[in-house]
Amino acid sequence: MLYAILQKVARIVFPLAFGLKAIGVERFPKDGPVVLCSNHVSYWDPPVLGTFLDRRIHFMAKEELFRVPGLAWLIVRLGAFPVRRGGVSKDSIRRALDLLAEGRVVGIFPAGTRKADHPVGKRGAAMLAVRSGAVVVPAAIVGRYSPFGRLRVVYGEPIDPAREDGGLSEERLTERIMQAIEQLKKSAAAD
Repeated sequence: MLYAILQKVARIVFPLAFGLKAIGVERFPKDGPVVLCSNHVSYWDPPVLGTFLDRRIHFMAKEELFRVPGLAWLIVRLGAFPVRRGGVSKDSIRRALDLLAEGRVVGIFPAGTRKADHPVGKRGAAMLAVRSGAVVVPAAIVGRYSPFGRLRVVYGEPIDPAREDGGLSEERLTERIMQAIEQLKKSAAAD
């Protein structure tokens, strides 16, 4: 309920505040398990990615955010769950696989940071997609979070690792995800 209320508010506020427009929303699967992978430029990215989608996104978020009392309360109710950075986070993997088994959407920033100019993707998103049979939807956030700016979120074509010839390895899928995100960034910047 809180997610739906805040999403309605975001659909009004973000276009006014940041000039937010969404491109490719129609490409997003209406049902079934999805791993949503995007570049990461701001703490605003999770709500921006979910603003125009009709499905709820459960984001993996760095565990440090869950130590901030008011923020922890909010992000847990919005569906986020903690991930330990710099190591294997078995609880996070289990939680993500459970959500995907229920046919839900899990959001991941495969570069794992907001600071990388030329990010290298970590294999977690690909591993979740391969293990769960989920499709991957690459997305890109382009522009600046500035008043009356021109911010774009672009959703790419879903990638189904199982339907590729012989299937995609986690390594190859990670490369495909990162390439797709970079291509979406370039196409949105040229728009």
